[in-house]
Amino acid sequence: MQAKSGTMNEQMVKKSSGSAASAARYKAFMSRSMPADEERLMLDTYEATIRPITLADRPLMHELTVAVFWPHRAHDLDAFLSLGKGYIALDEIGRPIGSAMYFPMGSDFAMFGMMVTTPRLQALGAGGRLLRRILKDCEGLDLRLSATKSGFSLYESAGFETVGLIWQQQGVVRSIRMPKLAQGLSLRPLEESDRTAIHALDSHAYGANRPEVLDAMLDLSTGVVVERDGAVCGFAMMRPFGKGIVIGPVVAEDDQMAMCLCAPLIQQCEGRFVRLDTPQQSEHFKAFLSAAGMGVYDTVTEMHLGGFRRATENAQTYGLSSHSLG
Repeated sequence: MQAKSGTMNEQMVKKSSGSAASAARYKAFMSRSMPADEERLMLDTYEATIRPITLADRPLMHELTVAVFWPHRAHDLDAFLSLGKGYIALDEIGRPIGSAMYFPMGSDFAMFGMMVTTPRLQALGAGGRLLRRILKDCEGLDLRLSATKSGFSLYESAGFETVGLIWQQQGVVRSIRMPKLAQGLSLRPLEESDRTAIHALDSHAYGANRPEVLDAMLDLSTGVVVERDGAVCGFAMMRPFGKGIVIGPVVAEDDQMAMCLCAPLIQQCEGRFVRLDTPQQSEHFKAFLSAAGMGVYDTVTEMHLGGFRRATENAQTYGLSSHSLG
């Protein structure tokens, strides 16, 4: 018992030290000198302008996502623009060169997303300037983001700390056998009357209340739920996204429940391109997806600034809504 206590104390000291280092990096990042006029920045041989993003900027955002080979379609971008706030950087003739958005979830949390900088300008400071703008807007909030490999060092320099990998699994799905549901559980289609239960489960798993985001996902999605004694204890949704279909969000208590939730959705999409982004490190769940034709395509790094909010027991997130929404 003493050895275990000592280990826990060491972990607490390490965690405290990590948080202090994170705060120091954040302070240094935010204190870097900037021109007096924050709406202007000099990049390469021209001056760019930063302004708030609006719903009318969808064509400009599409240009940006195409430049970095993201699969977003018009309806995907419309959803993000309607749910979030942020900034876009434009060159002197109105071409987009970068963007950064944040998605408020309740009064004390925000998710950062749609962080895009055109490849040729990624080392010239545009991403850092945009990041500082949304950090100022979200000062005092707990924050989370999904960092691509090209953006990781920037976020780390701003004080964000690594949580773990998010596995992007995708492919043209094939027939898969339905896993056996645990005793006492039943599976059925998601219904309109399930909204309240889904909100409660998602709030626990996600670590923040996000009614606007979740309602938007429900309006765009079909899905299934798992019940225990008549109460919803897990759910999975799917909707059109990018090249085909995305499964998410998915909230389940364990691997077996998650597989039972995803299997009927995968079966409905046989022969189509399907994607699921999971923060779960379980090899069992990822192997199940791979067997269905959804192999690991890429990974991003989940990072946070402030309190860590994602649940690690009971109902947990097995599939993200998207990288930008978590």
